[in-house]
Amino acid sequence: MSHILWEDPFCGDSSNCFRIGTDSTGNAYIAVSGAEDHYVTDTRDALRALIRDIKAGKADHLL
Repeated sequence: MSHILWEDPFCGDSSNCFRIGTDSTGNAYIAVSGAEDHYVTDTRDALRALIRDIKAGKADHLL
């Protein structure tokens, strides 16, 4: 497994922090901050599509 380079946490109201990471082989990772050993992984293209869809409001019904 490649080394994961984690970004700074994204937090809401000082809790519920998520971290996004990538590795050198084109994979992307999402984890709860502090539990980075338990992550969801897919390709960077999949992460890119997820972020674009969220920004476009396709997940607003979850708020």
